[in-house]
Amino acid sequence: PFIAMVAGALFGGSAWVAVSAYFIGMAAIIVSGVMLKKTKRFAGDPAPFVMELPAYHLPTVKNVLRSTWERGWSFIKKAGTIILLSTIVVWFTSFFGWVDGSFKMLTEDEMKYSILAYIGKAFAWIFAPLGWGNWKAAVASVTGLVAKENIVGTMGILYGDWAGIKASFDVPHIAGFSFLVFNLLCAPCFAAIGAIKREMNNARWTWFAVGYQCGFAYVIALMINQFGNLFTGNMSSGAGLAVNIIGLIAALILLLFMVYMLFFKKYNEATKLTKKIKVKQ
Repeated sequence: PFIAMVAGALFGGSAWVAVSAYFIGMAAIIVSGVMLKKTKRFAGDPAPFVMELPAYHLPTVKNVLRSTWERGWSFIKKAGTIILLSTIVVWFTSFFGWVDGSFKMLTEDEMKYSILAYIGKAFAWIFAPLGWGNWKAAVASVTGLVAKENIVGTMGILYGDWAGIKASFDVPHIAGFSFLVFNLLCAPCFAAIGAIKREMNNARWTWFAVGYQCGFAYVIALMINQFGNLFTGNMSSGAGLAVNIIGLIAALILLLFMVYMLFFKKYNEATKLTKKIKVKQ
């Protein structure tokens, strides 16, 4: 739903948006794997890995219908609990706030005085170099950590229509794609983070995984916005020329670092297994 919303609001429903999101996700996995493997923390001897593949065959109609029902029912339960409750919280905090010293329900024109607006403005500046430093887009990204579908619900409440969403980005096509990539690559929903915690069985590694995903997403989104503004002549848009110049310098340094890690830094690992295994005669 999130990718469809961005494609419809900012790119006229272009099909290439969803296709590019798919390939960007695959590229992020490969790039992250290569870079992390070249760090000291993840260095080590190569380990053999053998996985037996199942016998592939065409699925039966019964299995397809059963799988479709299970996945559909799972989403319905998720939509009726987590997503619904999150949307109610977003609606309440965006339409209630303090005006002239009194707490009351707000109109759409008074939404800037809402509880959610005060919370969002506290950290929205972090996303200014990405092209969407307004509190509404920032809040939508944070609610996406609960469930990615929440981004659609949050932006529907805060903006109301496609035109409002499009107007919230500095340069709609560039900043909008930056917004898409950030939310695509950043930490997944709480349920997935819980799964990471169970698999890692270590709080420190779980926080590392979440932090790395968010940091990597921020870097890629920064490059998209800054290089996009540079090539299209929009360096003075949005946050201003000074912020964009600083952001462009940071994006260039980070790009050079990634190129070094991918193509020039050597692997810190042995070329063969060194562990000796005793075999009983």
